[in-house]
Amino acid sequence: MKSVKNGKIISKAEITNISEHGFWLYFKDKEYFLPFVEYPWFKDCKIADLLNVRSDDSGNFNWPALDVDLKIEILQNPDHYPLTFK
Repeated sequence: MKSVKNGKIISKAEITNISEHGFWLYFKDKEYFLPFVEYPWFKDCKIADLLNVRSDDSGNFNWPALDVDLKIEILQNPDHYPLTFK
């Protein structure tokens, strides 16, 4: 009997941990920490809304309930993308 080819990976991004300071986003074998100080949109959101992250293979992340979109480049090179919140 021959084994069939594995199916398509459907889970592209995952929130792996949440603390009082921020959360960890796992994507393509790497974890990124997003501190609430720098990403305040997530600080007071519902956990279900934070966990509901959508992504594609190129590293575009979307939280539909929060109306937040981020790209992997922002997480990899935060110095090039200063975020300000007032």
